[in-house]
Amino acid sequence: MRFYIYFVYLLFLGGILALSSCKKPLSFSTENLSFSADTVIFDTVFTTVGSTTKKLKIYNNDSKTLAIEQIELVGGANSPFRINVDGLSGTNFADLEMEGNDSLYIFVEVTLDPNNQLNPMVIEDQIRFRTNGTDQFVQLVAWGQDMYFHVSDIPGNNLDTNEGTWPNDKPHVIYNYAFIDSAKILTIQAGTDIYLHKGAILYNYKGTLNIEGTLNEPVTFQGDRLESYYDDVSGQYYGIYMQEARPSKIDYAIIKNGTSGIHMFSEDAGNSGYTLELSNSIIENNASYGIFLYSGAKIKAENCVIAKNGVHSFLVLEGGDFNFNHCTILSYGNGQNQGAAVGISNYYNDPLTATQNIGSINEGTITNSVIYGYADQELAIDTVNFGGVMLNFQFDYNLIRSEEILTGSGFDAFTNYWNQEPLFVSITNRDFHFWSNSPLNNAGASGYPVTNIQTSGRDLEGTSRATGPDIGAYEKQ
Repeated sequence: MRFYIYFVYLLFLGGILALSSCKKPLSFSTENLSFSADTVIFDTVFTTVGSTTKKLKIYNNDSKTLAIEQIELVGGANSPFRINVDGLSGTNFADLEMEGNDSLYIFVEVTLDPNNQLNPMVIEDQIRFRTNGTDQFVQLVAWGQDMYFHVSDIPGNNLDTNEGTWPNDKPHVIYNYAFIDSAKILTIQAGTDIYLHKGAILYNYKGTLNIEGTLNEPVTFQGDRLESYYDDVSGQYYGIYMQEARPSKIDYAIIKNGTSGIHMFSEDAGNSGYTLELSNSIIENNASYGIFLYSGAKIKAENCVIAKNGVHSFLVLEGGDFNFNHCTILSYGNGQNQGAAVGISNYYNDPLTATQNIGSINEGTITNSVIYGYADQELAIDTVNFGGVMLNFQFDYNLIRSEEILTGSGFDAFTNYWNQEPLFVSITNRDFHFWSNSPLNNAGASGYPVTNIQTSGRDLEGTSRATGPDIGAYEKQ
């Protein structure tokens, strides 16, 4: 009987050992790890602004299980880098196992501290991997840039003169908003780079915004993610919002990848001129609108490309005044709600009050311009006219894509060109220069100066306009 019990015990013990051997390999690999990259690079990260997440993949190329003795972020808790290994955050991980022919992701992020210097800085660290007594390293490198940081900020206005200037020696990053208050003036110097965080806005409330870019040093507005993935991602921030603004000017600006490039609401009651004079600028790849003119604001523009915006490149709603000359206004966007390149309406049905608000268009002028895109109708006009409302349109020497050839008041069918292919160099690459056989070539007229905008008879790139100028922002050389 004792023998029987002893035999059963041995069988039981053997079963346990057998089960245990199913969970642990009989022998481990003597190889080392392989990596998807030997260096993880973050190309230009703003100080205090966290980076996007980079992925590093490690491989066990052996058929046997590989014992990883240690994975260590060499800089430890003081490193600006952060790592996540197999779902766990930390700086030191020990006694990991990778099954044969398996792989594992390590996620890396970085946040840099300000260094109060104008020049970019380079920050480095390493991840150390120890297997079978051998150390392997993956380098971590980040190029950092100090900046002026605006968080729910009223820009630095001088209280004696009501003026403030943003210098161009370092980038400016806006979180939430930068605010131009009533009667204040903000001037942005040529060559200034402005980056806006998710949802951020440059808000001009009854103040003056002067952007003084030049041909060689434009002022740029874009999102604050600088990784190449975000180069063409729209909706990264809101845009420039002007509410009852005093007369403002924007010259040589690039406004891209926002939601609404320039959103203008209403007009200062004491301003008899234009809310905004816009010249020599590119507004593109915004999620909704390039320029949104709402409820009586006024804009004058020349030598501008407004293209590839998600809904309308230029929208007028509930009235407003506009004068565009030598502009290239295009759709070609990829938004789900892509509408006509130009949408004009002098009314708005307010769902909150169940009322219809109607405004006038005292000046609705577009000359020497391209209104085009993929759709059959790239100029959409929807107006109501009663109760003293003014609707004054003048469209001359434009190339327009439209199923309906407009011939009513302000539309001369003989001075506009309808549904002719403009022959742009590359729509895909947003190159809206045109070939020499384009109908835009020498098809404009010289009698439409835009007063108070200093384009000096030149196009967006500084090329002199011919006596019979080309249509659009570019003059064929």
